[in-house]
Amino acid sequence: MKTLFKAALLGAAATVAFAVTPALAADSVCLITKNNTNPFFVKMKEGAEAKAKELGIEIQAFAGKVDGDAGPQIEAIENCVASGAKGILITASNDSVIPALKEARAKGLLVIALDTPIGDAEAADSTFATDNFQAGVLIGKWAKAQLGDKAATAKIGMLDINKDNISVDVLRDTGFLTGFGIEVPDGKVLGSEKDPRVIGHETSNANPEGGLKAVENLLAKDPDMNVIYTINEPAAEGAYQAMKAAGKENQAIIVSVDGGCPGVQNVKAGVIGATSMQFPLLMASKGVEAIAAFAKDGTKPANSEGLTFFNTGVQLITDKPVDGLDSKTSEEGLKLCWG
Repeated sequence: MKTLFKAALLGAAATVAFAVTPALAADSVCLITKNNTNPFFVKMKEGAEAKAKELGIEIQAFAGKVDGDAGPQIEAIENCVASGAKGILITASNDSVIPALKEARAKGLLVIALDTPIGDAEAADSTFATDNFQAGVLIGKWAKAQLGDKAATAKIGMLDINKDNISVDVLRDTGFLTGFGIEVPDGKVLGSEKDPRVIGHETSNANPEGGLKAVENLLAKDPDMNVIYTINEPAAEGAYQAMKAAGKENQAIIVSVDGGCPGVQNVKAGVIGATSMQFPLLMASKGVEAIAAFAKDGTKPANSEGLTFFNTGVQLITDKPVDGLDSKTSEEGLKLCWG
């Protein structure tokens, strides 16, 4: 494989020249991730590039700067269309990318969502992702079981990506609450629950710095917080650091979603109580395979039931197993993790 063009889009204000858009082979693919620093997206890129090399097709890789910033992704989509790519794999920052993706499909590109389902079914041909709601349910059930009778009076802090109701954010958040036994009136928005056990929802931007600040804010609301849900493991690391700085590192259960090797190490160290492991390499490699097949004969992906959602699996990782929940230990998780 010869990669003719790669660019990391570093934000809407970044200066990146696209004056010359190189032409690509008819079976080329574009990968557009939310950022290029989160180990999840780094590993996804590695998986996509490895599969592209195996299949002998060209690949362009783009990334935004932070979760929730769609501007660079929209620019990347437009560039991929102009360059003659056959398909796009994207972890969408938010639904602002929908018009650009619809235009790409109208021009004959196959669009596959990775990890984050697109909010409009007409914007993507298929999705390769974890069942993010189920990932949340698993850590919610685990946290409730760990607390036992104390779950009825739990004090829960929620660390989301932001307030934009990004699908992956909403699914994990509401899945956790559902697993914990908290009613969620509107499963399409964050914070619709009225249960007094939920202290509040804070923006973490899915990174350690944001996780630290979010927990500081939540502790200001209720210093007795004893459960912390985090959108991902980088945010969980920041959450722990905030609790430690407050002298409360043993006060709260922290749960998360990802399955990266640093996160699994934090399970082993007791920083994270349980995490739901995803498989980004599988998402990316299957997406590249689907675009290669489409380039060959126009076949669009569909699973055995004729559906366009492909569940790439989720596995609960914890060193404190509970009855009724299938889980693997951190030692087992370190053999499966990524990053």
